[in-house]
Amino acid sequence: MAEELSFPTGIGTSSADRITLLGQDLAADLMGKVGFGELAFWLVAGRRPGPGETRVFEAVLVALADHGFTPTAIAARVTYASAPEALQGALAAGLLGGGSRFLGVTEDCGVFLHAVLSGLDTHPGDDAGWDAVAAGAIAAQRAAGKLVPGLGHPVHKVQDPRTPVLIRIAAEEGVRGPHLRLFEAIGRAHPAVLGRTLPLNGAGVCGAALADLGLPVTLLRGFALLARAAGLLGHLAEEQRTGLGLSIYRTVDRNARYVTPE
Repeated sequence: MAEELSFPTGIGTSSADRITLLGQDLAADLMGKVGFGELAFWLVAGRRPGPGETRVFEAVLVALADHGFTPTAIAARVTYASAPEALQGALAAGLLGGGSRFLGVTEDCGVFLHAVLSGLDTHPGDDAGWDAVAAGAIAAQRAAGKLVPGLGHPVHKVQDPRTPVLIRIAAEEGVRGPHLRLFEAIGRAHPAVLGRTLPLNGAGVCGAALADLGLPVTLLRGFALLARAAGLLGHLAEEQRTGLGLSIYRTVDRNARYVTPE
C-alpha cells in the first residue's frame, strides 16, 4: 500500500464554504475584529498578542515603513518605470534591497543583543550593571573588527527621533525588557569605549523591541520588510502620478562617464 502523504500546518486551510486561519474562522472571527499588525504578530508567534504588545509591534511597523529616497525606494521606482505592467516586480525589487545597510539592521541588532544576553548567567539589576555588560560587548566587537549593530546613522547624527519614542512606548506598556535595556546601555557606554558618540538608530531599537516581545530574532528582518512594503507601495502610488523614476534614470544616464578599462 502506498504511503499516505501528509503536509501538516497550523497556519490556515480552506474548504468550499469556510476559511480557517490560526484555528479561527477568518470571516466570522477575524475580519473586522483583528488588526493587520495583530494578525502578523499572531501568525509568527503562534499566540495572540496583548494590547500593549500590539501597540509596540505596530509602532515598530510605523517606524520602519519609510525613510525617504533610500536605495530600496529608488530600486522600486526605477523598476516600475521600466516595467509598469509588473507592480509586483517593482515592489519585489525594493524589498530585495533590504540588507545589512538598510532594513537588515533590525535583525542584526536583535541577533547581536540576544547573543550577548545568552552569555549572561543573570541579568543586571541596575543601569551600572547593564553599562558594564554593554561596554564588554562593544569592546569585543571592536576587537573583532566589527561594528555594533544599531549604533550610528547616516542621516541622524545626534539622535534618531524614533529611538526615544519606541523606548517610551515599550516602557508604558510594560514590555521594556532585557534587549531594550542592553540597547540603551550601549548608548550610554559606547563613547568611553569607542572614543566618540553615536546615536542609537531606529532600526536597531526596533530589533531590540521586537526581541523583547519574544519574536524569533532570525525573523526580525521579515518584519522590517513587512513594514517597508507599505512604504514602497506608497512610493509606487506616487510614481504612477509623477513618473519620477524615469527622471532618475535620465539623470544618471546623462551624467554617466565612460572610462576606458586599463
